[in-house]
Formats: sequence, C-alpha cells, structure tokens
Amino acid sequence: MMQEMQKSAAMPKAICVYVRYVDLINKYVGLFAMYLIFAMLGVLLFSSVSKSFFTPSLWTLEVAQFIMVAYYLLGGGHSLQLGSHVRMDLLYGNWKPRTQARMDMFTVLFMIFFLVILLYGGINSTIYAFKYGETSRSIWAPHMAPVKVIMDIGIFLTLLQSIAILFKNIAKATDRSLA
Repeated sequence: MMQEMQKSAAMPKAICVYVRYVDLINKYVGLFAMYLIFAMLGVLLFSSVSKSFFTPSLWTLEVAQFIMVAYYLLGGGHSLQLGSHVRMDLLYGNWKPRTQARMDMFTVLFMIFFLVILLYGGINSTIYAFKYGETSRSIWAPHMAPVKVIMDIGIFLTLLQSIAILFKNIAKATDRSLA
C-alpha cells in the first residue's frame, strides 16, 4: 500500500530522467566553465607583460573576451541550478514553499520564451558566420563562428535547465517527488 502511494506521488519517469541528466550535464559544464576564469586571467596577464616588455599582442583582448563569453554562457545553466541568480524578494520570501513554486512556474515560462528567442537568433547568427566566413572587425580579425557555437551551446544548456526547473517547480507545487 505504501509503495503504491509513493509511486502515485512521483513525477513521470521520463521527466525524472530528464531532470537528473540535465542537472548532471549542467553541473559538469558549469564546473568546467568556472575554471575558464583562470584561462582568461592568464591571457590578460600575458597581455600586460607583453605590453610592458615586448611588442603588444593583437589577439589578447579578443581572446579574453571570447573566454569570458564561454565563462558566462556555459555557466548559465549551472547558475540556475544552484539558484545563484538575482531574485527580487519583496514578497517572495514570506510565501509558503508551494506558493513560491507556483510563482516560479509562472515566471520560468517567460525565461523559457526568452531563451527560445535568443537561441533562434543565435543559431541564425551562427549559420551566417559559417556561411559568409564572418570575422571580427578588429585588426586581428578572428573568425566568429567558434564563439557563436559556444554561445549557442550555453543558451541551449540554460534552456534545458530552465525546463528542468519548471518540472521541479511543478513537482514542488503538486507535492510530488522527482525520484
């Protein structure tokens, strides 16, 4: 009898598997992205040393910017997963957990919509970059396609995590488990 109650109180297995794997992927991608800050610092340190003692490098500023794009966008899903994003808390903190979950279900739909539009634009921009060999307008002129691919991957992972958060909020609001 108790096992039947537990089974009925769980979310569908496909949703549970989806949430588990998206959480796992974003955790490891986010941990990788976290260390990109050291790569960026290394590039900026090299830039400072080369400007002070040698001929300044043309590529260092843009490489640091590209690494920062990867750091920021690849870490987005993990940031959502940890709940370390900015939240304005005027009333929210006083609400019951189920009420918070209902509000989060509503607001995450806006984020999902925004991320779908952003991903659509990012994919179109990436296709353009590949098709026409788009380069940066700097004197170094690196190809833009690689950073745009990373951008699309980061947006896609954040979108997947947003959907996982929606499922978590549905489970919380309906008092069901994701086990």
